[in-house]
Amino acid sequence: MTDAEMAMARHWIAMSSGAPENWQFVEYDAAIPAHGEVTIRVHAAGVNPADAKHVAAERPGVEFPTPIGYEVSGELTAIGPDTLSGSGHAEVGDEVVSFRVRGGYATALTVPAEKVFAKPTTLTHPEAANLLLVGTTAAEMLAVTGAAPGETILLHGASGAVGVSVLQQARLRGIRVIGTASEGRFDEVERFGGVPVRYGAGLAERVREVADGPIAAALDAVGTDEAIDVSLELVADRSRIVTIAAFGRAASDCILAIAGSMPDSARFRDEVRGELVALAQNGDLVVPMARTFPLDQAPEAHRFLATGHPGGKIALIP
Repeated sequence: MTDAEMAMARHWIAMSSGAPENWQFVEYDAAIPAHGEVTIRVHAAGVNPADAKHVAAERPGVEFPTPIGYEVSGELTAIGPDTLSGSGHAEVGDEVVSFRVRGGYATALTVPAEKVFAKPTTLTHPEAANLLLVGTTAAEMLAVTGAAPGETILLHGASGAVGVSVLQQARLRGIRVIGTASEGRFDEVERFGGVPVRYGAGLAERVREVADGPIAAALDAVGTDEAIDVSLELVADRSRIVTIAAFGRAASDCILAIAGSMPDSARFRDEVRGELVALAQNGDLVVPMARTFPLDQAPEAHRFLATGHPGGKIALIP
């Protein structure tokens, strides 16, 4: 990246806690990479609910102003001396993905090289920019519940972004998934190997009817009381029930809760990134997209995301 390009870099920052409408899109200097760092020209930034939640309110560990965005896809424009990426040797011009970074809503950013991996050639930049946050979350949900080949598990929110990744990863492992969804999203659940059931009154009985045997574990990606109540009714071992949304219920009902901000979750998600990139390169993981927005329309992208049913992932395009 030339000095002029670095001087023209722009990114979204939150000056204080609040909604995306309060963010600012400003010029900044993308640092020249030192040893162990690389600079990425961003071609797409993944849009996730966590991006806005992270700065919605004052919280420990968040200092303002703070840049927005956790994952990107792009190309390397500069590499620090004697530096390897998470995939090994790297060269300027290589297409890459990067996850668990800060400030991905940008035209360019400099990040630790260990967080950068070769972009799967099977994915577009918008798809690749949305691979790893949901993918690592899904992988951890399966791991902490001990989901094993031949078992049947229950997945709440099966047609959402995390749910779709769970379905794909479970199918690769020979795990049968019964997934809750609206009837309008049954095709999406079936597309990725799940058995769809309609959420709402009578859910537990509908799950029993299609399960034809015990439910070994329950994975909650929606956070509703119904999801937790049905999980508790159908899964005897509470150590095999996990949520990524109902943290109050996790504490009161003694079930598992995971989040990227938790140290154990962070370690797991760092370790599994390379595996997921390889699965995508092999064509075993895909990322359904809903739409893209120009980078300068980040608040509009989050308004669309907040509708609750975007029908796929969203990316910002510089």
